[in-house]
Amino acid sequence: MLIIGELINTSRKAINEAVENRDVEYIQRIAREQVEAGANYVDVNCGTMVFDEVETMEWLVNTVQEAVQAPLCIDSPNPRAIEAGLTLARYGQPLINSITGENERYNEILPLVLKYKTKVVALCMDDSGMPETAEDRMQVGRNLHQRLTEAGVAEDDIYFDPLVKPVSTGDKAGLEVLDTVKLITEEFPNVHKVCGLSNVSFGLPNRKILNQLFMVQTMTMGMDSYILNPLDTTMMGYAQASATLLGKDPYCMNYLNVHRKGLYDK
Repeated sequence: MLIIGELINTSRKAINEAVENRDVEYIQRIAREQVEAGANYVDVNCGTMVFDEVETMEWLVNTVQEAVQAPLCIDSPNPRAIEAGLTLARYGQPLINSITGENERYNEILPLVLKYKTKVVALCMDDSGMPETAEDRMQVGRNLHQRLTEAGVAEDDIYFDPLVKPVSTGDKAGLEVLDTVKLITEEFPNVHKVCGLSNVSFGLPNRKILNQLFMVQTMTMGMDSYILNPLDTTMMGYAQASATLLGKDPYCMNYLNVHRKGLYDK
């Protein structure tokens, strides 16, 4: 199970203010807290800084790496900002978020994946737009899988994102994601699956409940990575308990370690 800590993102008000003020202490505290809570990767996203994103990305990457030695997920719509972050990343194998089947985006990001030998999130969308059904997503996924592997990207470095949409806008939105994850797992057993959970609950009350239950459902279908808030102890507890029940925790050792830490007592 790969957990990508999502909190260092300038779309969040507190992070935006800290970045604008170059508040090193605050950013580093958030980075440390995420890693200490169990994040394997720290997401770094300053995409709202449209006019100085490259410089901001450089500052963020350096600031985070002074606090933690975790690998980074470099997250941006701007290929120049992504490369700026990759150039400075020095711990582990970085992850790019993201590549798509859109020709322009694919041609911008693939050279960075190959040059820096990164992992990559592959969004199941292309120039035809946002797919609605699981089969529409799989058509994009198959094309991306073929193009990426033929270019030399290892399957183990590919993280398919099935595109989570709000169930508030369509009652089958969650089901289509579950079907997509199942199909990817069956057809491409050596790739990974990743998603940001919170989109599923957008516009609805009690969002945490929906997010937590959707995580359990997607894990059952084969999801093995998440972009989430690792400081949500209930979410992290459910992730570990689900992995144990799905046979991904030999001798329940990880579950017992989490229990000893008191996570399930909170």
